[in-house]
Amino acid sequence: MFSFHATQWCLVFLSCCMGHAFAQSQVSSSPSNLTGLEQVFLNKSADRLSLALERAKKEGSLTLYSSMAPSEVGPLVKEFEKKYALKVDVWRSTSEGILQRALNESKAKKFNFDVVETNAPEVEILAREKTLAEFYSPHQADLPQNLIPKHKLWVPDRINFYVVAFNTNKIKREDLPTHLEGFLHAKWRDKLGVEATDGDWMGSVINELGESRGMAFFRKLSELRPDVRKGHNLLAQMVSNGEVPVALTTYLGNAQSLKQRGAPVDWVPIEPVVARAQGLALSKNAPHPYAALLFADYLISPEAQTILNNLGRPPANVNIKSKLNNFSFVVADPSLMIEEADKWNQVWSKLFLVK
Repeated sequence: MFSFHATQWCLVFLSCCMGHAFAQSQVSSSPSNLTGLEQVFLNKSADRLSLALERAKKEGSLTLYSSMAPSEVGPLVKEFEKKYALKVDVWRSTSEGILQRALNESKAKKFNFDVVETNAPEVEILAREKTLAEFYSPHQADLPQNLIPKHKLWVPDRINFYVVAFNTNKIKREDLPTHLEGFLHAKWRDKLGVEATDGDWMGSVINELGESRGMAFFRKLSELRPDVRKGHNLLAQMVSNGEVPVALTTYLGNAQSLKQRGAPVDWVPIEPVVARAQGLALSKNAPHPYAALLFADYLISPEAQTILNNLGRPPANVNIKSKLNNFSFVVADPSLMIEEADKWNQVWSKLFLVK
């Protein structure tokens, strides 16, 4: 677990078929012992994109597995397809669904996806299962370096913040507390909601507050019997229609998207605010490696990151000035989230799911 403030953010079996000419162009910029997809993904030559585009045109398309909402992934894909005249086949699911499908395909040696973009802990599991490949993009220098894992098998492309969303027709902003512990007051009974799978959020909050104080908070919160909804998009919608006046574990992007569309929804970063990176990675068995590299490079470019920001999704690129991360927050360590998942999920289930 690491603590940050917004002002610190910026401190912070291909072989011969790839062509002899392409391999020769990389000799001076890539280690000579790279072979296969490494020669594609780790190319650092000045003409890397033009070379990749030439071969991507022959591939014609790529397959993306993503948990990004259609309202966000749609515009990004549309602009990419227009820019490069390549088709992107998107398979959407939850982060858990993406993880399971990718692992099952790997076990069966059916390699379908080129690019994966979902919650960092799930992408980290794919990295540990040796399904991913390191790739190079000059835009990686503009990402928060502390969020890039040492193995470099994935990079952050956006940030999910857990914020408190509220229905503006039912709740006044000035009535909200400044700390999560303020919601323990009896006046919030029957007004609160949480997402059913947010044991990892609970674990991050407890790690930040300390186990004694953190567990005391969640025990008391469970006594208020908050409404539990499955799906962060659904939870945000429940806030919008007033069924859940206040949601404690809303993704900022979901709340902001509704707000920008005129829904009676607003959000507040109530401490401690937990931030979780979304991971972007390439398959080590990508069937369309050149198109995959182009898409990954594009997704962390200022162009795509600006689109994300305009859609209400906090970008990862530190050069994109955003009002969506201008507050204090703590960043959840994906490795720690994986290691502690069983522990916190059991506690979460006992407190909020078992009636």
